[in-house]
Amino acid sequence: MIIAAIDIGSNAARLLISEVKAVKNGKAEFTKLNLLRIPLRLGFDVFAKGEIGEERKEMLTGSMRIFSGMMKVYKVEHYRACATSAMRDARNGRDIIKQVKEESGIDIEIISGDAEAALVFENHIAEGLDKDFAYLYIDVGGGSTELTFFENGQRKYSRSFDIGTIRLLNNQVNEDHWKEMKEEIRRNINSKKPLVAIGSGGNINKIFSMSKTKDGNPLVLSGLKTWYKNLYKLSVPERMAKHNLREDRADVLVPALQIFTKVMEWGDINKIFVPKISVADGLVHSIYDSVTKKK
Repeated sequence: MIIAAIDIGSNAARLLISEVKAVKNGKAEFTKLNLLRIPLRLGFDVFAKGEIGEERKEMLTGSMRIFSGMMKVYKVEHYRACATSAMRDARNGRDIIKQVKEESGIDIEIISGDAEAALVFENHIAEGLDKDFAYLYIDVGGGSTELTFFENGQRKYSRSFDIGTIRLLNNQVNEDHWKEMKEEIRRNINSKKPLVAIGSGGNINKIFSMSKTKDGNPLVLSGLKTWYKNLYKLSVPERMAKHNLREDRADVLVPALQIFTKVMEWGDINKIFVPKISVADGLVHSIYDSVTKKK
């Protein structure tokens, strides 16, 4: 079965195409066939002006035409396209969704922050976790941060916060936002077991790669703080030159590190693992589960 997931975030749109095969033990085997990322940066329009401007609207519709063509090439049987924080906040979001449908045939659904946070559970990541630990999953995006707390293989808490990298760059996160997040973490994320973090999103993956950490090993809080301190001192062009970064990654790395370090400090967490999973992966799992249940 060929499945596609489209994740339209505040910083980028991603198309993930996967092949899913049922195996003898009853579990499914997921193989990524292609992953395409386009830095639409919708949040820069929405969080500043309240709507998506003409240029980015054309970029979005053009991207969806490309995604539609790729899905036809791969003979995708099932897909789901979800838009998150920027589209939730855009005054013209519904009109753009209608235009995208007319021009590309792709149906986009705007999902809530809580639904976005819950998608991590669709990765079935909890099934493979060591039950001697408790886990906080941290997904940092351009418009929001999703926190999901696992203990004993079960989801205990899930919440989306309007704190994201682009909102921070646009100075649209104030002390009240941080205070609410801190209080929620202190109130809801605690365990008698040792607590570790699981990070997702392009920024933490980039830091993981830049740190040259071996797959399966965690990053530590002190290391993230050092990266934050060193990158903060550099201008965006200097970050691009020194670390071979694209501009759309170089500017959001620092606010992303700010979010990760604050969450880990408030949760009294020292280690963060960075498996290659995302909202798009959760969507693929969700689609497969839905299709197989119907059958």
